[in-house]
Amino acid sequence: MELSEILGDALAYPLNNVKALIIYVILGVIAAIVLTFTGVGTIASFATDHWLVGGGIAVIGLIIALIIFLVIEGYCLDIVKFGINRENRGPEVDVVRQAINGLKLFVVNVVYMIIPFVVTYILGKLLGLVGSIIGLIVIIVFAFALFMAQCRLAKNENLSDALNIPEAIADISRVGILKILALIVLLAIVCIIAGVIFAAIASLGDAGSTISLILSGIFEIYFLFVAYRASGLLYSNA
Repeated sequence: MELSEILGDALAYPLNNVKALIIYVILGVIAAIVLTFTGVGTIASFATDHWLVGGGIAVIGLIIALIIFLVIEGYCLDIVKFGINRENRGPEVDVVRQAINGLKLFVVNVVYMIIPFVVTYILGKLLGLVGSIIGLIVIIVFAFALFMAQCRLAKNENLSDALNIPEAIADISRVGILKILALIVLLAIVCIIAGVIFAAIASLGDAGSTISLILSGIFEIYFLFVAYRASGLLYSNA
């Protein structure tokens, strides 16, 4: 697919899958409510010296919130997967599978973030400025590789495939680094345009500020769907 086709499809995808969009919003709201009540309950219990109760509430709340966030991450992976397979439908919630995939994604992110920073630190200590510059290049390469690794995980839900760093790096050239950069620029432009519009609405007064805040929240979820969809479609060219 050409970039124009990818962007057009991605921009329309959330509007064609309002049910999936609502599900994602509901999951996020539930997680926020759980964390809020957990925090309030914990503070109240500590204020009345019931610290053991507060600690228990905090642990239970964090576990519930963590599970929800893992489900959300797994849900996002499904959006990428549907993009790779060029399916137009939105994902359904599959709590167990998506939570497991969300945990896998967390592991992938940690691995691809830790390695380049460790390498950069060592090179900086050994070679000074030159080592830091080389390390910066390594970080950039791993950032692109992480993007590929996330798509690899979404494609077949196999953690070992996602952690295959040489293949993830090779995927960068298969997809095309210029296409990846171009897509990032296009998505950034969409965000900038939306930001300008929301700023203009906010400048209309208190009512405008409230409306702008609500629209910004809706757009944030909408844009996540767009970005994940575009990522899957781009990787489908690999």
